[in-house]
Amino acid sequence: MSSDPITASAGPPRWRQKLALYWQLVRGDRPIGWLLLLWPTWWGLWLAAEGVPPLWTLVVFSAGVWLTRSAGCVINDYADRWLDPHVERTKDRPLATGAVRGREALMVFAALMLIAFALVLTLNRLTVLLSFVGIALAASYPYLKRYTYLPQVYLGLAFGWGIPMAFAAIRGEVPAIAWLLYAANILWATAYDTWYAMVDREDDLRMGSKSTAILFGELDLIAQGVLYALFLIALVLVGQRAGLGLYWWLGVALAAGLVVYEFWIARNRARGACFRAFLHNHWVGSSVFAGLALDFALR
Repeated sequence: MSSDPITASAGPPRWRQKLALYWQLVRGDRPIGWLLLLWPTWWGLWLAAEGVPPLWTLVVFSAGVWLTRSAGCVINDYADRWLDPHVERTKDRPLATGAVRGREALMVFAALMLIAFALVLTLNRLTVLLSFVGIALAASYPYLKRYTYLPQVYLGLAFGWGIPMAFAAIRGEVPAIAWLLYAANILWATAYDTWYAMVDREDDLRMGSKSTAILFGELDLIAQGVLYALFLIALVLVGQRAGLGLYWWLGVALAAGLVVYEFWIARNRARGACFRAFLHNHWVGSSVFAGLALDFALR
């Protein structure tokens, strides 16, 4: 007997379709955001431990990076559900299309943050206390674009919070060098997220959303140059204060060269070029980490 044609063409089960939508909601298919959050967290872990950190601490922070980045994507889409349907790049996101409801998104956000918090509870008291600041930053960031032109700066605050937490977990304190590295990350994140904002600038202007790309206007490339220069200067200061050696300086030099290439990519400010410049920052972060890890490993 032949199979029912309606059943045969029905497609995957509903639960599988829903999981696929949730995977898209947390950007599981786009690892760039996870990597941009992972590198500064690993900078903090390796610098705090002066080499490879304790295994469980590394596991907690690496898993926490994926969980909190995923949760951040969910709450960002929830906050932007009024905006995303009108932006070319985001109009097909699950919340923008209505494929996932707002209540579902909030449940996914809560579940991810609870798992991340459960992992943090295995660490010391200072790290747990600092995690509450991280939760507040992640939950509030998406709403900044309605009220300020500096959401990219706030993203840097949120994406780099793993640095003071890493020092707290390993050393039981957050010394001055941790805050210097944190400041470097804020500058870097502001710069790379400005590339991202330049992609959406016209849509954001039309919808009344705010960003550093709009704030900088025609001076955007100059402002980007200042941000990246300050980022690299901050890394130089980190290297000096931590007494880092040759491999650190090679990593920073490579990162500087990669930054220069980003300006070549985005020199005409085309949307696709600015997005490629944004993606390219993965290599900047990994170069800094490689220099740091090699410097400690080969002493």
